[in-house]
Amino acid sequence: MACTNQNQRQTSFVFADDAETDTLAENYDLYEIQESGEIIVATLSGPDTYFEFRGRGFGLQHDLAESFARSIGVRLRVEVAHDTTELLTRLKNREVDLIAMKLDATKGTVSVKSHWLVSSQTPLLAESINQWYSPARLEETKKSSSTPIKARRHARPVMLDAATGTISQYDALLQRHASSIGWDWRLLAAQCYQESAFDPQAVSWAGAQGLMQIMPATAATLGVDASDIFTPETNVEAGVKLLRLLNNTFSDISPQSARIPYMLAAYNGGANHVRDAMALARKHGRNDKVWREVEPFILKLSEPRYYNDPVVRSGYLRGSETQGYVEAILDRWAQYRGQARNASRASTPQPAKRSKNPTEVRRPAFFPDSL
Repeated sequence: MACTNQNQRQTSFVFADDAETDTLAENYDLYEIQESGEIIVATLSGPDTYFEFRGRGFGLQHDLAESFARSIGVRLRVEVAHDTTELLTRLKNREVDLIAMKLDATKGTVSVKSHWLVSSQTPLLAESINQWYSPARLEETKKSSSTPIKARRHARPVMLDAATGTISQYDALLQRHASSIGWDWRLLAAQCYQESAFDPQAVSWAGAQGLMQIMPATAATLGVDASDIFTPETNVEAGVKLLRLLNNTFSDISPQSARIPYMLAAYNGGANHVRDAMALARKHGRNDKVWREVEPFILKLSEPRYYNDPVVRSGYLRGSETQGYVEAILDRWAQYRGQARNASRASTPQPAKRSKNPTEVRRPAFFPDSL
């Protein structure tokens, strides 16, 4: 069994905590975890531990836990706690199988430093973790965690032909699918450019793919086969399906024009993170149904003071990326509205109004002040 003497306790990757637990859970060890097909891991949220982006987990502790889960043939489920007290309580109550967090613990008079903590009632799990672990594995995971995926993108022009109001070679495709969710197709085009720069083979650092940057796991839930994810028609259709779901998710925000930035933020960072920002806005006396009052809290979700707040359920978010994503799309939409024809109204393209600041683009005029 692992952790049987002082030297092992000091060098083992996992330490077995001997806090009292429910006797009914004493027999739930490695084999039972394997039989269930899932290991439940608790950790704290943060850029270097665990965070979610587009429905996928990132961070060193996530990557290590995922590697171990694969080694024992189960899927990983991560539960986020607000502090170490909650972590220890959940382990004691056997609500989780292990704590994936570097902790200092004490057993009698022995000070123990370990990366993970398990219950003393799971000796086989502790032994399996320590057999799996090696310093080389830790260093390799640290390296891969800091640079998860090599992004690939070959950018096309922001406007294919300003003279004719043609945004891209996919205009007809975007027009057809935008109409199914009641969107101005130029808004969908602005989002498409932000996602992939109109490159149907684009892959992001997070692993999102195609014109609308669909995550493989999301594609599966939308019924898209992995072999078709780079097909423009299929990819845009999947992106619009996701937008339709997000439209329903934020149906409590009206009118629909006021809902758009929430949908965009959720498309980029996840609906749960957007709801967290809304909860923070409410807590601080702001109107959570007005984007301009929620937007600052999207940014604050990258600060420990805020992502560890009790009202926040999903933890850390790369807030500047999500906020910048929404702003860039809305600005580009304003640009496209001045240069490209609205297919549904067959209006004549109008030149974009120039700003004194060449980098500044006017937002769509019909947006309500509450946006």
